[in-house]
Amino acid sequence: MPPERLQKIIAAAGIASRRKAEELITSGRVVVNGQVVTQLGTKADPEQDHIRVDGKLLEGPERHTYVALNKPKGYVTTVSDEKKRPTVMDLVQKVKGRVYPVGRLDWASEGLLLMTNDGELANALMKASSNVPKVYVVKVAGQPDEGKLDKLRRGISIAEKGGRRVRTAPAKIRLIREGDNPWLEVTIIEGRNRQVRKMFEEVGHHVEKIRRVQYGPLALDVPPGDWRNLTLLEVAKLKTAASGRKVAAPPSPQIPLRAPKPTTIKPPRLQHSANPSRSSKFSKAPRAPRPPHEKPSFVSRSSVSRTSRAPHSEKVSHAPRSARPSHLSKPSRSSRPATSRPPRAPKHKRD
Repeated sequence: MPPERLQKIIAAAGIASRRKAEELITSGRVVVNGQVVTQLGTKADPEQDHIRVDGKLLEGPERHTYVALNKPKGYVTTVSDEKKRPTVMDLVQKVKGRVYPVGRLDWASEGLLLMTNDGELANALMKASSNVPKVYVVKVAGQPDEGKLDKLRRGISIAEKGGRRVRTAPAKIRLIREGDNPWLEVTIIEGRNRQVRKMFEEVGHHVEKIRRVQYGPLALDVPPGDWRNLTLLEVAKLKTAASGRKVAAPPSPQIPLRAPKPTTIKPPRLQHSANPSRSSKFSKAPRAPRPPHEKPSFVSRSSVSRTSRAPHSEKVSHAPRSARPSHLSKPSRSSRPATSRPPRAPKHKRD
């Protein structure tokens, strides 16, 4: 393998970005074959040389990872923020491997953001010569007329950091929704800082909302705050677009201009009372099922009298009637009370 620059080897190993790797080298934290290297541009062979960063031996280049993220509003597109604001790195913590954002979306912008640890592809995509198209959906304050839109289509001068003014490349603009504050679709091939916002500010219209929906051959197809890994075909198309060759644009995604209202799922209606303690108080306990072949347990009088009798072999002495208790002895006919019966009517003989 031919020798490569140390910062490129460190970035490919997933230790840090190239800019951060340069800081590691100049601060004396990189050792090659036992010697501290502090000079930028030093080359090494990762297959033959022993390279250590902070005492840790590099294990070779990291496997490339490519992620498409739907960045929501309120996140900064950077690895770390001095103001301790939320960054896009907070949204991709479950991604295997360390990835970095390709390009930038400001704090108030949202939409498709590519993240990868493939430094070569990232640099090729961000070069101005690649001319990778980027499509935005923009909501502006007021109604710009066709004259203003034609100025933006031809290219307009905007101010950059430091006061220097540059002219933007031609852009494609079309109206997608009319209104007092219309929605426009803007396609540019550059990636200057806050370029779309500055373009509309130059013609007197403030950008209220902006969302990136396409990046080269990629289209936004994940919900806000979510991400997915790119397929091998998508990675191949990205590399083709980064080389400057034209790639067929994907179909425009059907994305609502307004955020969808959260759907509320109503719980199913209960058939019984909502108070379980109250319903259980008046409800009857279920009876235990009776065994299928079990007969009801009752005893007839005849069986009791039979079982109460003594066997024939034993002699039972009966007490005389006179010795029996008065409440057990039968009353005699003479002691029974006389009941008066009405006299019978005489029978009449037939003549």
